[in-house]
Amino acid sequence: MNNEEVAMISNNNQSQWKIEGDYFEGCSCKTICPCVFMLDPNEGECKAALAWHIEKGYYNNEGLTSPTNGVSLDNLNAAAMLYAPGNMFTGPKMKAAFYFDEKANDEQTEVLTKIFSGQVGGFFSAAANLVGEVLGIKSVPMEFAIEGKRRKISIPSSLELELEALKGGDENKDPTINNPSFWLVPGYEPVIARTNIHTYKDHGLEWDNAGKNAYYSRFTYHP
Repeated sequence: MNNEEVAMISNNNQSQWKIEGDYFEGCSCKTICPCVFMLDPNEGECKAALAWHIEKGYYNNEGLTSPTNGVSLDNLNAAAMLYAPGNMFTGPKMKAAFYFDEKANDEQTEVLTKIFSGQVGGFFSAAANLVGEVLGIKSVPMEFAIEGKRRKISIPSSLELELEALKGGDENKDPTINNPSFWLVPGYEPVIARTNIHTYKDHGLEWDNAGKNAYYSRFTYHP
């Protein structure tokens, strides 16, 4: 399933919502992670942490497109952990766990769950086909930081992820992949980075992927 196939599936749902902000991820593959070209992970499996800071967002279940109506999702964070025991696209299917900002109220948490689990269309509706088991959904405290070319997220007792962009030949430009086969943020080029810290422990999964692959970019998602 490439980005064009994702777009075809995504456009089948017309629920009214939109989120935009900053995204980053770290995984157990070497730089550059081959999964963005739909190839096998370097070590036969991929253990990844994904993080989103929603700068602006809204959801409305009454068909209204204005962000002033419905549920605001501004300034909330979300994260997901993925374990792929093989090729993400040919199987076996992945295991996933989701984490949402404890700052979100019950209604916001419900909406975030619908969006990120693919229940209301958009990219996540297509990506959900790659997941065979959801290990859990938790509301947790999160610390999210962006400092220049560095990104960081912390979930106490579960996740510590810090990454930094690599330097390209032109130091005024970020090194990017301009035509990935599959990327978590269609329409944006992933900046190639490397993890300084990447530890995770929860749901029976545990890893330390410091010094491994990472990407980041802006994101925009909608049906």
